[in-house]
Order: sequence, then C-alpha cells, then structure tokens
Amino acid sequence: MGLEERRKRERDNRRNAILKAARKLFFERGFKPVTVDSIAKKAELSKGSIYLYFNSKEEIYTQILLGDIDKFHEHFSDLLTDSPSASEALLRFAGIYVDLFLSDRELFRILMTFMLHTSDMNLPEELNSHIIKATNRNISIVEDIFRYGIERGEFPAAVNLRLNRNAIWGLLNGIISLHLFTGGESKRAEVIQSTLRLGLDIYIRGLKTCDRPR
Repeated sequence: MGLEERRKRERDNRRNAILKAARKLFFERGFKPVTVDSIAKKAELSKGSIYLYFNSKEEIYTQILLGDIDKFHEHFSDLLTDSPSASEALLRFAGIYVDLFLSDRELFRILMTFMLHTSDMNLPEELNSHIIKATNRNISIVEDIFRYGIERGEFPAAVNLRLNRNAIWGLLNGIISLHLFTGGESKRAEVIQSTLRLGLDIYIRGLKTCDRPR
C-alpha cells in the first residue's frame, strides 16, 4: 500500500469514526444538546480535527441522514418486479421497512427527530432541501405501488395517490413509534409486525371496496 493510499484510508476511517460517534449522540440526546465538542470527545478526537472533515454539526447530521436514506432506498429497488400484486408489494414494503428500523433503531429516532423538529434545527436551506428530497424518494415508492395497483385494476382508479401514500407512511411510522422503544424486547418485533399486517390488511380491503377518492 502506497503512502497516499494509506493516508486516504486513514482520512476515511477518521471521517467514519466521527459520523459513528455523532450518530450515537444524536440517538441518545437528540439534535439540540449535541455539540461539536461532544462529538469530538465521543470520537476521541480534537475539536479542530472535526472541522477538518465537516463545517458544522448540521453538516454532520445531514451526512448521517443522507447516507442512511440512500442505503434504505436500495432495499426496495426490485419490489414491484418481485411482487405478484400491489397488495403484496405494500405488505412487503412494510415488512422490509420495519425490519430495517428494528435492526437500526438509531436511524428511526434520528429520522423522526428530523421529520418532527425540522424547524428547530436551523439547518441551512440547501441541506434541509437535500434531506427532504432524499426522504421523498423513499416515500414515492409507496405511491408507485398504488399506481401499479390502479394500472392492474386491483385498486379503484379514483384513488388519490398522494393522500394514500401519506396515510400509509403515517401508519407505518405511527405503529413503529408506538412500540419500538416500549414493551418487552422479546416480543417487540412480533407485536410491530402483527399490528402492521392487521392495519394494512384492513386498509387494503377498505381501499379495494371503495369507489370514492381517498
């Protein structure tokens, strides 16, 4: 390994260490209480070292979210091609979505913090817009599923794509929020998955028998 390659690896390792430390802090404390000083201490680096890689706490937070959201999207790339129906695709989406957050609860809390307290974070408009666009890219998958169901005649043509997309997004996040950090650990995954399946089953059956826009 050459000197330049070794230096690049060291820089990458240090940058990743900063992001990992910050991720833990944002999960434990939320956005506001975390400072660059606390991130540096957690990463066992000097404050000056942090600024060699990032301009601010806001930039660190944004990079964490964008990195996680991009990875998140990859899990749904073949959802429609591998599902026999839109209903099945919706159930599969929900299952994958929940499994991802069950295995990475830090991500869920950080994402919810952003969604619920965006105005409190004072993120630069460019960074805020970037995160919203990346998040909408994932939400649009649900809209694609509904569109697929309409094209196949599985769902009524009058279905309002955006409203139903938002309703499903709210259903998923609401159930996860209700159970992810409460109750017995041993049955938590089972409770979340079963509640989601029941909720989606009721929603899908109602949608299929409704001729009015929703």
